[in-house]
Amino acid sequence: MSDAATRSDAPPATERPSRGHALSLPNILTYSRCVAVPLVAASLFWSDILAGGVWLRWVALFLYVAAAITDFFDGYLARAWSQQSAIGRMLDPIADKLLVSTCLLMLASDGTIRGWSLWAAIVILCREILVSGLREFLAELRVSVPVSRLAKWKTTLQLVAVGVLITGTAGEAVLPGVMLVGLTLLWISAVLTLYTGYDYFRAGARHLVEDER
Repeated sequence: MSDAATRSDAPPATERPSRGHALSLPNILTYSRCVAVPLVAASLFWSDILAGGVWLRWVALFLYVAAAITDFFDGYLARAWSQQSAIGRMLDPIADKLLVSTCLLMLASDGTIRGWSLWAAIVILCREILVSGLREFLAELRVSVPVSRLAKWKTTLQLVAVGVLITGTAGEAVLPGVMLVGLTLLWISAVLTLYTGYDYFRAGARHLVEDER
């Protein structure tokens, strides 16, 4: 047997990086966040329909917090275990947007978010759609727009604001004024949303102009 046949340029199996796959734990956590979306929506819906269904607000909050926690661990574990995958990179931001957008719509429908505060929710939803469209366009040009530190703070503040608002009348009964806190945080996150959205657009504008040329 020749040296060429016996020699292998590939590293030993123990040195090969672990590749992400559809059923890796990080991806399962991402799937669970997607599954949590209709469950949170159903809990919020029935809490407003059923007599004495206010306890479902706490169920919705529990599901929401559990889903938000997976947002941290799926990315952390994927990097720590070298299990990044294409499906994980695709679903992770989608799951986040589905969770927040669905909660905002449900909270607007039951009157938790109303009046002028609806504009804060509209700003957040519009920004998510615009940035998603920009990222999709730039992906075709093989251009990536990194997530800024401020954008991460915006996301965290947004998640906290929505979590507080989910408690609704149940939270207000335990801690009066908690809804005002939630709406204030929602407005702050909306302002940060405008700024980070502009920041993303400015970063991608150069590529948009070059593509037109």
